[in-house]
Amino acid sequence: MTRYSRQTLFAPIGEEGQRRLARARVGLVGCGALGSVIAGHLVRAGVGYLRIADRDYLELNNLQRQMLFTEADVARRLPKAVAAAEHLRAINSEVEVEPLVVDLNPFSVVDFADGLDLLVDGTDNFMARFLINDLAVSRSMPWVYGGVIGAAGMTLTVVPGQGPCLRCVFPDVPPPGSAPTCDTVGVLNTVVAGGGSLQANEVYKLLVNPEARNRDLLTVDLWDLRFETVQVARDPDCPACGRGEFPFLEAEEEYAATSLCGRNAVQVVPRPSTAVDLEALRARLAAVGEVRQNPFLVEVDVEGKTITVFPDGRAIIKGTDDLSAARVLYARYVGQ
Repeated sequence: MTRYSRQTLFAPIGEEGQRRLARARVGLVGCGALGSVIAGHLVRAGVGYLRIADRDYLELNNLQRQMLFTEADVARRLPKAVAAAEHLRAINSEVEVEPLVVDLNPFSVVDFADGLDLLVDGTDNFMARFLINDLAVSRSMPWVYGGVIGAAGMTLTVVPGQGPCLRCVFPDVPPPGSAPTCDTVGVLNTVVAGGGSLQANEVYKLLVNPEARNRDLLTVDLWDLRFETVQVARDPDCPACGRGEFPFLEAEEEYAATSLCGRNAVQVVPRPSTAVDLEALRARLAAVGEVRQNPFLVEVDVEGKTITVFPDGRAIIKGTDDLSAARVLYARYVGQ
């Protein structure tokens, strides 16, 4: 217990709480801004097992707010999950960290959640959060929602059957253009650090003493120094926890395309995902443009765009936010 002595002196955790943390198995979805803060806290606190899923790779503009990473990680073109695992293992070798370079979709999310005690949201879009909510409610698995934008953030701790789920608060995905994004208002690293810390704190409570969890929607604005709690009741007609409908878990047999916040980029995902031989793909793409490769991805510049392909068949196409154009490029250079 020497490593965690300052933590076990805190009475609500103590030595028994520390043992519970050591036995816990946590899944973190997304390891960018919020996710890197959450992961750092959980590993330093001695959570026994952390499974990280992230679909993206590192770029220089990530370093302003993504606390785990360095310029060396960017230069190596590492996927965020892989770079995070390297740093986390160096921080605490007692914790088992499993990085997965995957997109969480209806095909992959079920396997991702197997064997875990709870899930934590480190994503940046409502489609992913609604997917997590559908899975968690369908499995009666606790999870912690969080989001930040500008200088503001919010978090909600969901324990299915014991309070509201995310769709009690947000019944539907906000229409495009109806909510601010990091493209339009940016995000401060201070609110990222604060929001991720609040989420990690809720994970500790769920693992050590679930009755101590926050039962309200907590909102903060660090620029104007406003902190508010909003009481949210469980909606008996909620599509998820009320009616038991889980449409975000329904698989689609097509290429799914998603615009990536602040990136002028689109992710294209074949459904179901298909393993890709990166070496063979590199050889084929060499005929059409400049190709770069490491063990985790192949990247080519073509038609004024950069296409980055991962082993699970996903691609991030940078230089466009046109979903249809991205699908066409994927089919032309990767899909066949």
